[in-house]
Parts: sequence; structure tokens; C-alpha cells
Amino acid sequence: MSTVGDRVRALRKRAALTQRELARASGVSFRTIENLEQGHAGTPRLETLRKLAVPLRTTTSYLQGDHAEAGNPDGATVDRWAAVRGALLGPPPTLGDAEQEPTVAGVQTLVRDITPLFSGDQFAELASVLPPLLREAELLGNEGRRVRVRLLQLSGWLMVQTRQFEAAEVALARALDDASDKLEGAATVNTQCWLLLRQGRLTAARELAVKWADDLEPRMSRATPDELGAWGWALLRVSAASVRDERPGDAEDALRLANAAAVALGREYATGGDFLRTFGPTTVAMKRAENASVQNRPDEVLRLADEVPAGGLRPTSNNWNRHLLDVANAEVELRNYGRAVEKLAEINRNSPQWLPNQRFARDIMGRVVNKRRRLTPEIRQLADAVRLPADM
Repeated sequence: MSTVGDRVRALRKRAALTQRELARASGVSFRTIENLEQGHAGTPRLETLRKLAVPLRTTTSYLQGDHAEAGNPDGATVDRWAAVRGALLGPPPTLGDAEQEPTVAGVQTLVRDITPLFSGDQFAELASVLPPLLREAELLGNEGRRVRVRLLQLSGWLMVQTRQFEAAEVALARALDDASDKLEGAATVNTQCWLLLRQGRLTAARELAVKWADDLEPRMSRATPDELGAWGWALLRVSAASVRDERPGDAEDALRLANAAAVALGREYATGGDFLRTFGPTTVAMKRAENASVQNRPDEVLRLADEVPAGGLRPTSNNWNRHLLDVANAEVELRNYGRAVEKLAEINRNSPQWLPNQRFARDIMGRVVNKRRRLTPEIRQLADAVRLPADM
């Protein structure tokens, strides 16, 4: 089976490019390309492959081949979530495992009470309360189906967030299997598409999102806010997968339709009060800036960031923090290192348990550290927060 380096070398030769010419055309360093073709580079970042795909006139998916990025969380993260993974991946519980038989009303109350922990990125607390709650929800049987789906959706989202990809796949598959209607299923599929994107499985993400966008497309004159939100999110996933796979036309078409759904809504709207399904003009504006970031257009990222609507219902912390990472990355690209540090510090203040799980933040911080002669206490603190290796 050919490797990523084999495919890069074959396409480079076909394009009559030397390694140095490919480096200049792509913005990827000569040393990275040399190591990649020699098989010494390890697993390349998705962004590296996207940059190489442009001058090689191919797609990111082709360069990637069958590779899907593993979660590879650090040891502390693996240990923290061991009990949650056990509850999701282990054998089904029995009534004998519970101190007393759970009730649907009781589990519903508990799920409602802990939902702010998810929206507030309170990962340490969730690692403690989730395992017994997942087992109790499993014991409810068919009458507890709806609350179990909700808990599995939240748990699957959390597992994607912390790169526990196998557990995420199981949780989301079970949630989709138990979904009672199309909109409930769409909420699960939205996170499944995000999981596929984080794994680098761009073709699978795009195909799943396209299928659901087609199925969910409403008649605009009669569309409910819930229908518009579900359709809009499916379109955003189509756009995200397409732009990463060097299909800018498809990405822009999907984003334009998502914007139409957002305009029809007129504001940020959370389907069923679910923070994971918050959609509207602000969310679309942030995703447009994210696309520009993926395309390495830092000036456009900053321009679009200035146009992100303020006020009203806020997007999820995950989407807002990701937007701030895109802004920080653009500032680094433009050598505004102080402004980049300000954005990273803002994220760290607001979501200190979210930031360490973001490899993008680690990459940004690594470039800041490499470009600064002296490290301020704030930069050192942020480097520790994102778990930047000492030798970077």
C-alpha cells in the first residue's frame, strides 16, 4: 500500500516540480517535504496535506489515502476518561449493578442539571458524574429512550472534544439508532460529521453531510426554526469538509445556502434549547472565517472576524473558542504575535479545560514561542496550558 509520502512524490514528479519548488508553491517547508517523501515525518497534519494538495492539483483526501487520524490524547486525558469509556464501551449494566432502580424522571433531572457542565467545558466534573449516569440511562429501557439519546449525544460530543474517538463513535451510533425523529437524528449526525472531520475522514464527512442536507432541506416558505437550524448545520458541515478537501466551489455553495437559512432565522437560535444546535447569522459568520483560515487567508480571517455579529444568543463555547483560535492563527501568520497571545489568553481565561485538548492551539503557540527571543511569563503560562513540549 502506498504511503502519503509515496503519493506526494508521485504527484510532484508528474507536475515536474522539485521538492524546493513544491515547498515554495505550497508554503510547506522543504525539510518537511523531504522527510515526508522519505517516510521520516510521521503522521502529517491535515493542514500540511491541504497546502500540498493545491500545487499538486489533487485533493486532501487522495493524499491522505485510507489514513484516519487517531485520537492520540495524552496519558492524563486517557486516565481522566477511563470510567466514561468503560461505561460506553463495556458490557450493558444490569439492575443488580444499581443501588436502586433508576426512573426516567430522575435521570431526566440529572441530565438537565449537568448540561451546563457540557456547555461550560467543565470536563473534570463531567468525568466524575457521567459514568454512573450513563449506566442508569441504559437501565431505563424503551421508556427512557429520549433522555438516553440526549445523554449519548452529549457524551459523544464530549468524547470528540477530548479526542476519545472510539468512544465517540459508539455513543453517537447508539444515539442515532435510538433517535425518534429526523431532527433528533440530525443533531447526532451533526456531531458525527464533526468527528469525521477531526479524524481527517473528509470524504466520509462530506458524503454524510450532503445526504442529510438533502434529506433535511425544507420548503423555505413553511420552514420552522428547528428545520432551518438542522438544515443549516448540515450545510456548514458540507462546507467544512469541502474546503478542507480543496473543493472551494462546493464549500462556498454550501455556505451560501447555510447563510440563507440563517437569514431566514434572523438570529441565533437553539433548536429545542440545545446549546449544541445553536445556529444563526453569528455561527455562519464564524464558519466563513474558519474557511478562510483553512485556505490560509489571514487578512480575510481578520476582516470577517470584524463582521461577526455581537449580542443576542451566543454560539457554543466550542464554536466561539474555535473562532478565536482562527483569529489567533491569522495574527501569527501576519506576525502580530502579541495579538495572538491576547486571543489565546482570552480562551484560557474563559475555557481553561477546553484549551489543552486543542492541537491547533498547540501549533499556534509553538510558532509564537519559536518567533520570540524572550518569553514573557504570560507566554510561558500559555505554553504550559496548551501542553507545548519543552523542546518546541
